[in-house]
Amino acid sequence: MKKAILATKVGMTQIFNEDGTLIPVTVLQAGPCVVTQVKTVENDGYEAVQVGFVDKKEKIVNKDANGKKEVIHRHGVNKALKGHFDKAGVSAKRYVREFKFENAAEYAVAQEIKADIFAEGDKIDATAISKGKGFQGAIKRLGQHRGPMAHGSKFHRHQGSNGACSSPSKVFKGKGMPGHMGCKKVTVQNLEVVRVDVEKNLLLVKGAVPGPKKALVTIKETTRAEA
Repeated sequence: MKKAILATKVGMTQIFNEDGTLIPVTVLQAGPCVVTQVKTVENDGYEAVQVGFVDKKEKIVNKDANGKKEVIHRHGVNKALKGHFDKAGVSAKRYVREFKFENAAEYAVAQEIKADIFAEGDKIDATAISKGKGFQGAIKRLGQHRGPMAHGSKFHRHQGSNGACSSPSKVFKGKGMPGHMGCKKVTVQNLEVVRVDVEKNLLLVKGAVPGPKKALVTIKETTRAEA
């Protein structure tokens, strides 16, 4: 892997290409990301690039005896993380992720990674946490069939039989049941980058991308290109 970036999902819209074809696209705010650490085989046992995305807010709580304002980093940035970011010379970041680039040695700490690493026509894989849909029945969650809808059936959207009665006299592990649906890590492969807005760091990706609006999306060059 040579290209990857963190993004947030803005939403969906539609555009027209040069021949007038309507294309549904997902708009992603891709970067700018900043390199917070470059890992090497000598120091860490493997090569990787650690990047940060989205600045964290700082909260001014009081003043010292000299009237100087004291800044406290909130929202999960403790002293250890603050020291890590200060060492890299970057502001505190909300998201920190690692990418195992083939050319990791070419990156430098505090270097910015922007949307222009991708171009129109590139194929990508998008990974995010899917939308949460709460507790759902087996029909919606697993696509199981419903019962007869006649008045006398008294069996419409229940799950039905889960196993034999006398043998094996149990329900096997892994049996599909009603339960919590969504909120899982989902990857959609081989999506096409339709347009890149370099000035605004926007990627327009053909089709749907997992997750709700404002969700964190990891964009990587695809590992499953079409034959």
